[in-house]
Amino acid sequence: MNAFDALAAGAKAQTAPIDTLPWLEKYRPKTLDDIVGNDDAVDRMRSMVASGFMPNLMFCGPPGCGKTSAIGVLSRALLGDKYKDAVLEMNASDERGIDVVRNKIKMFAQKKVTLPPGRTKIVILDEADAMTTAAQQALRRTMEIFSATTRFCLACNTSDKVIEPIQSRCAIVRFVKLTDEQVLKRLMTVIEREKVAYVPKGLEAIVFTADGDMRQALNNLQSTAQGFGLIDEENVFRVCDQPHPNIVRDALSFILQENIDDAYARIKSLYDKGYSVFDIIGTMYRVCKNYDDNAMPEYIKLELIRIIGFTHLRLSEGCATMLQLAGGMAKMCELVRDAKRIGGYSAELGIDAM
Repeated sequence: MNAFDALAAGAKAQTAPIDTLPWLEKYRPKTLDDIVGNDDAVDRMRSMVASGFMPNLMFCGPPGCGKTSAIGVLSRALLGDKYKDAVLEMNASDERGIDVVRNKIKMFAQKKVTLPPGRTKIVILDEADAMTTAAQQALRRTMEIFSATTRFCLACNTSDKVIEPIQSRCAIVRFVKLTDEQVLKRLMTVIEREKVAYVPKGLEAIVFTADGDMRQALNNLQSTAQGFGLIDEENVFRVCDQPHPNIVRDALSFILQENIDDAYARIKSLYDKGYSVFDIIGTMYRVCKNYDDNAMPEYIKLELIRIIGFTHLRLSEGCATMLQLAGGMAKMCELVRDAKRIGGYSAELGIDAM
C-alpha cells in the first residue's frame, strides 16, 4: 500500500462512523402517537383520520411546538402511499407572492390524482403569516373554487397576520409551548437511542435554553454531543452561546441584598462579552421566574418580573442600552429595600416600575 492509499483509507475510517442526519429529522414524529404534547390538538387530528374528513386547517403556535410535523403526520395518515402525488408543500423559503398562488398552487389544485373515496389533495403552506396580503386574497378565492378536491393546511406563529376571510374558511388548531417535562422526556428517548453521555445539570441546561422549543432542544443536544461527547452544563452553554443563567442568578442574589454595584458588574460582564440587552433581559426573566421561593418570596418575585417587563418594553421601544438595564436593576434594589423597611408587602407600597 502506497502513501496515497494509506491516507485515503485513514480518511475513510475517520468519516465512516459519523451520522450526518440531523436528529431533528431522524426523530421527527411518524405517527400521531409520536407527537409530544398538545394532546387536545392530537385528539382532533385522530378524529379526522377516523372519519376520513379533513377541513381546511390553520395550525397556530410558537416555533418548535410541532405544527409542521403534525401536518405531515396527518397528511400521511389520510393519504398513505399517495402522499407524494397528492401533497404540495411550500415553506417560507419559497417565493409565495400572488403569481405563485395563481400559477403553482392553482395548477396543483387542477391536477388529477386518483385517491381513495373521501380523500382530497392537500396544500401545505408553512409560515403562512409571511405571505403578502395580495397572495392571501388570491388564495382565498382558490380555496373556494377547488374546495371539492383540495384542502389547505396553513401553519403560522400568529393567526392575526392572516386575513380574516382565510381564517373563517379554516378550522383553527392552536398549539402551545411544550413543558419542560415533555421536552426532557423526548430528550431522554434520544439520549438512550444514541447512547450519549450526560449529567443531570447538562440536561437542565438544554431544557433551559430550549424554553419549550423541541427543535432547538434537539439541535442543542446533537451539537453538544457531537462537539464535546458529554452533555454537561459548561459544554451546553458553550454551544448555545446564551447568557449563562448562573451569572444572572448571582446578579439577582446581589439585588436581593440591595447590592447594586456587584449586580451591575455581573450584568455588565455579559454585555461586554457581546450579548445583546435583549438576550440578557430575556434570561433575567426566565431565571427570576424559576428562582427559589425560599430565597425570593413570591410577592418580591412578582414585582421584580413586573420591573423586568417594563424594562424589556423600554428596550423594545428603541432605548436598547445598558443604561436601561442599570435603571431596571436600580428599581429592583429600591423595591427590595422598601419591602424590607416595612417588614413585608403592603398594597399601599406604591411601587412604580418605571
